[in-house]
Amino acid sequence: MPMALRGVAAGAMALTLLLMLGLAVDHWPFAWDRAILTGLRTHARSEGLRAVAVDFTALGSVPVLILAVAGAAMLLLARGWWLLALATVASGISGGAVVTWVKHMVSRPRPDLVPHWVDVHNASFPSGHAAGSAMVYLTLAALATQLTGHRRARHAIVAIAVLLVGAIGASRVYLGVHWPSDVAAGWCFGTLWALGWWWATAAARRSWGGARQ
Repeated sequence: MPMALRGVAAGAMALTLLLMLGLAVDHWPFAWDRAILTGLRTHARSEGLRAVAVDFTALGSVPVLILAVAGAAMLLLARGWWLLALATVASGISGGAVVTWVKHMVSRPRPDLVPHWVDVHNASFPSGHAAGSAMVYLTLAALATQLTGHRRARHAIVAIAVLLVGAIGASRVYLGVHWPSDVAAGWCFGTLWALGWWWATAAARRSWGGARQ
């Protein structure tokens, strides 16, 4: 796994520990959940930012993520990398199922401090957009890093993916449909899920000795 992705994984684990610590000493929604949500709506209210947030949030929607996974799988199959293609699809499907199950089990209400600027129809925790975008775009970044041996290029690929995932998650808070802790939890889960699948698939490829698998 490229060093940049290891750094992302370490950051996700650290954030997970912070969220667990916060839950141990406080309760949802945290004080900073409320402060961030109301602060954004009070001090950063803008029709231009709202339009940008809607555009970014669309990049984390289920149809867009499905298209991204399907496109990646088709390209991998065209190269003969059937194991990577299968793992990419399985990671997305299974991760989405876990997020849906957790939403159902936790049943955390959506924020009610500010009006929602987009329609939402399910529970709040964790953010499906944050988790799904982390799973898909970090997986694609991990695949893309295999196409270049240039260290700076690999770092740039990972940085672009992280910025995109960050913007998608931030858009959910700005639009008023998620608490920041929902998004942070989604980022953590999606990142660790994607990189866990990536590590397991790489280990399987090495053990089977198939560079074209």
